[in-house]
Formats: sequence, C-alpha cells, structure tokens
Amino acid sequence: MIGERRIVLEPREVPLGGVRGMNVLRVLPHRNLPTIGAWCFLDRFGPADTRMRVEPHPHIGLQTVTWPLVGEIRHRDSLGSDADLRRGQLNLMTAGNGISHSEYSIGDDPIPLDALQFWVVLPESARHGSGGFERHTELPQVTLSADAGEDATGVVVLGEFAGAVSPATVYTPIVGAEISVPAGTRVRLPLRPEWEHALMLVECDATVATHAMPRNEMLYLGDSREFVEVYSAQGALLFLIGGEPFENEIVMWWNFAGRTHDEIVEARADWEAASDRFGVVDGHDIRIPAPPLPDVRLMPRGRKI
Repeated sequence: MIGERRIVLEPREVPLGGVRGMNVLRVLPHRNLPTIGAWCFLDRFGPADTRMRVEPHPHIGLQTVTWPLVGEIRHRDSLGSDADLRRGQLNLMTAGNGISHSEYSIGDDPIPLDALQFWVVLPESARHGSGGFERHTELPQVTLSADAGEDATGVVVLGEFAGAVSPATVYTPIVGAEISVPAGTRVRLPLRPEWEHALMLVECDATVATHAMPRNEMLYLGDSREFVEVYSAQGALLFLIGGEPFENEIVMWWNFAGRTHDEIVEARADWEAASDRFGVVDGHDIRIPAPPLPDVRLMPRGRKI
C-alpha cells in the first residue's frame, strides 16, 4: 500500500512547436510520479482562441482520452474513423501495437478551444493488440450527496465511480470522472481505498483534503482513502483520476509507451519508414516526423513517491 498522501503536482508549460505551434499545460507525467493508476499523461490545451492543427502522428501501447471543455475537435485516424467531438462527449482511441491520428479544430479560423487530453498506458494483455476507436455521446452521471450546500454531480468518463460504470473500454481497474461542485458546497467524494487517486482543479476554487488548490493544479492523494472531502466557495469543476497502481514500469518517449529502449527505437523507425504498422490517415498531405532519439538509452520512469 502507498498510504494516504497529499502531494501537489504543479503543471508546467510545454511548447508543442512544429506544425502544431501550441503551448499546453502538462500535469503528467511528473518527475516523481510516472503513473496514477494507469493514467500516464495529462495535458490541458486552452483556454485560447486558436486554430488547432495536429497533423497525423503515431502512438503505441496506450489509449488517448480526449475530453473537450470548450469548442469542437475533429478526430481522424488510420482505422478510417472521422468524428467531431464537443462538450460532454468522449473520444477514446486505443493504440495497441500501432495507430496514427490527427486532431483539428472545426473550421478554418481560430475558435475558442479548451480540452483535457489524457493517456492511459495499456497492460501486457492489450498493448500488442489491434487499435480501436470509440466515441461516446452519453455517459453515466451520478449525484453526490453534500454535507453542506447543494449536491455535487459527477460524469463517469472512464472506468467506475460512485456505483456507475462508463461504457468506454478499459483494460485495467480505473476511474476518470468530471466532478461539479456548486458554490458553498462541502461534499465527500467516494474512493476505493485499494486504488490511488488524484484530483485536478479545472475551474474556479476548491479546497481538497484541507488543501486550497489553484487552477490547473493536481493533488495526489495516494491510496487507503474511502473518501476525500471537497469544499468550494464559488463553485468548482474538477477531474478525478485513479485506479489500481500500474503493475509495470514504462518507457515513455514522444508518443510511445513501451517497456524497453529497443521497443521505442523500433516504433520510431517504423513511423519514419511509413510502415504499414501505423497505417495512413486519409485527408492529409503531411504528417509529423519523429524527433531524434537521445544519445543515451531510454530507461523506465521509476516512482519516487
């Protein structure tokens, strides 16, 4: 067991550069914490008026979870999927052994855009399999009884939370849920004590486990908790992630999640060679090239918390 923790994970600004030309706030991976459950990556892009053009790029060994807050995003992938996504809907892409995709904002002009982009690392049983894509427009909602104020609500995006289960496909015991807390409300969010959890403040104000959180900060809670208390003076939007601690150390580089340096080298070579492994995303004339590998061997990211 990890035990109860209260560790602040501060976001850092990361330039995506290249043809994307965007800055994002990156919360995961953290230098001391590569995974929370199977969650291994979290970016927030926005809020901003922007023209998003993420050209085709590859993934292995993970699922991408796209959760828009404002604006619409068009997803296309090498399986032939072509889907527009908006607030309250989920795009879930499973990379398996290899997939490629693109993400564009809708229209040719800059639009208001804000979204959370997560990655979930796949276990051995799924990471060598075929890719897949799911779009979920209806997700279960739960009511969370307040200790003071109005009841809070939750949308179960991935896995299970408060007795409700998302229809999205998962491969490890996991939770991903958006939590809305009304102004003046104090509420206990139910947690599974055998899982580790973390909460990110997306909008407004919140005090979590007596810690006052600034916007975009994540608070790592460890495990061994049956609940966590949240209070908001002005109303809050939070995102809860967690799950069973992931069984393996992983090697993450660029858009790949593997187990060894050699796996990453092979995936990069296959992408640069336009291998059938990653397929083709229709409707694009260009794609994002892989960056150079570092001069040292890539090593697993060890947990220091």
